[in-house]
Amino acid sequence: MAGRLKQPTGRYGGRTAEERQAERRARFLDAALQLFGDSPGFRSTTVAALSEAAGLSTRQFYEEFRTLEDVLAALHLQVNDWAEEAALAALADARERDLPLAERATAIFRAYAANVTSDPRRIRITFVEIIGVSPRLEEQRLARRARWVDFICAEAAAAAALGEAAPRDYRIAATAFIGSVNGLLHDWRAGWVDATLDEVVEELVRQLLGILRPAGWFPQGRGGAA
Repeated sequence: MAGRLKQPTGRYGGRTAEERQAERRARFLDAALQLFGDSPGFRSTTVAALSEAAGLSTRQFYEEFRTLEDVLAALHLQVNDWAEEAALAALADARERDLPLAERATAIFRAYAANVTSDPRRIRITFVEIIGVSPRLEEQRLARRARWVDFICAEAAAAAALGEAAPRDYRIAATAFIGSVNGLLHDWRAGWVDATLDEVVEELVRQLLGILRPAGWFPQGRGGAA
């Protein structure tokens, strides 16, 4: 397929073409979350099956996407956006309440973990289905992972400026930590880790604080408080 089919224009049923397009796209993504994130999975789903699950036609599919890989790419970004929005909202609230580092980190990771693990299909999309599909999707996966690394680095720098964390370049450590986050949450949701989600979050916070406050270094800001 050289490209998508031409989009209809004008109003129909009181809705604009853009509104109808957004609704169709959302229905395809909702169906993809079910089929890719549960059964049969991305590799065993066809355009016809996805269209049927969405209650739309294959023609309408090609008006929105070129390939199923495009759908997976959009869904992967959407799932990551949901998690990022949850983490940023928690961070904004923690800053507004002027919470110290340990409490900020706990609030952020509790919000992130709750969002990612709220639906096992989201974890499968993020950590399973996206792997090994194509160089393009691998680049996208790593780019989104880099955004989480940047997030950790920015918060580490902010904590260091407040005297709550040791001042240094945290990029390598943040990259390793994000790998731990992804692996632990995946294994926990799969039932391979016998713990509550709160225990998982507490372990992640302990790991992060161990990175930010190495042995022999003590907080300088907020009166030395944690």
